[in-house]
Amino acid sequence: MQVAGIVGWTLAHSRSPLVHGHWLHEHGIDGAYVKLPVRPGSLDVALRGMAALGMRGCNVTVPHKEMAATIVDRLSARARAIGAANLVTVAEDGTLDGDNTDAAGFIGSLRDADPDWHAGRGPAVVVGAGGAARAVAWALLDAGVPSLRLVNRTAARARELSFGAIDVVEWDDRARALEGAALLVNTTVAGMAGNEPLDLDLALLPRDALVSDVVYVPAMTPLLIAARARGNRIAPGLPMLLHQAAPAFYALFGVRPTVTPELRALVQNSL
Repeated sequence: MQVAGIVGWTLAHSRSPLVHGHWLHEHGIDGAYVKLPVRPGSLDVALRGMAALGMRGCNVTVPHKEMAATIVDRLSARARAIGAANLVTVAEDGTLDGDNTDAAGFIGSLRDADPDWHAGRGPAVVVGAGGAARAVAWALLDAGVPSLRLVNRTAARARELSFGAIDVVEWDDRARALEGAALLVNTTVAGMAGNEPLDLDLALLPRDALVSDVVYVPAMTPLLIAARARGNRIAPGLPMLLHQAAPAFYALFGVRPTVTPELRALVQNSL
């Protein structure tokens, strides 16, 4: 049996086992994809233990993406540039390879929401400075956004994202950072089930801006509800989950899956 899983803390919200389990069944693969809760401070031991357990590898979610990039033996060029790995695969010799599929998954989610979306529409505002923020910021800069404003409660942490032309905005100035923006992205866990909503006044955000949230539990976060109510187009987090999962499944199980309406409905109905 081929075994892989999702590593994070905590994992109550994760639908990755549902997604990968659907593809395993669809393609007739004798395998399993399981939740692997790993407390902060134990990631090195957990990842190194996968080889001994005969596992193919794992996806990595909060809060471990940045740490995973420092543990693996080899990083893909994009994971190295981003500074975070959301996918770790076990090589035949037991060493670990790290990659990042979040960046492509995020761009896929924007194009799901708006097939005509393009990075040149205007400035982007990204809230957060963790592993997801790194992938989103890198993806947007790589796609060609004219400017990127990064907002985080701790500005010093935001300044650690050294790639590209990023303007770090102090938390107290977060509402003003929305002026003239074409895209707003929340990459934090604010608004996730059990957490407080994102504290952000949308008054200065143009009504033709696209608003994205990487959180997918609940499917409609308070941010997305508020944005839709004022007329903004929205990009929920579920498509990003599905689009980043497809290349991960191929890396883990050797089969290229398809994101189908059936899969979307399956995951949507579980939220």
